[in-house]
Amino acid sequence: MIRIDHLASLRDRVGQELAVGEWVVVDQPMIDKFAEATGDHQWIHVDRERAAAGPFGTTVAHGFLTLSLLPRLAASAFEIADVRMSVNYGLNRVRFPAPVPSGSRIRARLKLLAYEPLDGGAQLVTEVTMEREGSDKPVCVAESVARRYL
Repeated sequence: MIRIDHLASLRDRVGQELAVGEWVVVDQPMIDKFAEATGDHQWIHVDRERAAAGPFGTTVAHGFLTLSLLPRLAASAFEIADVRMSVNYGLNRVRFPAPVPSGSRIRARLKLLAYEPLDGGAQLVTEVTMEREGSDKPVCVAESVARRYL
């Protein structure tokens, strides 16, 4: 994890990679809990037997489960010392180019795309590329918009 002392210092880092987060295991219990929480029990996610004969040879995480890990993955990558509150403002774009098979390890690579000053803080647009260990293709690419307040 990297520590950024001042939010304003990010102005000079637009277009640069900020950080790479820690690996997180996406296992079947996590997938099952997400299915319970959302009501999405599609067989490719929760039926191990049927999924074994499916296109990926095992169950895979829901795309929205992968996306929901964005805050956790980003928090393991960097912190901004003088920020007292962060608010998820939304997403500009989200794609799931590859699956996340159960048992995979994923992490986030974060690149700052935009810095816009706000009264009492700044709005940051960050490109988040979620990588799966052992794969050349990302499992999720998203533009995250967050408001950070001092």
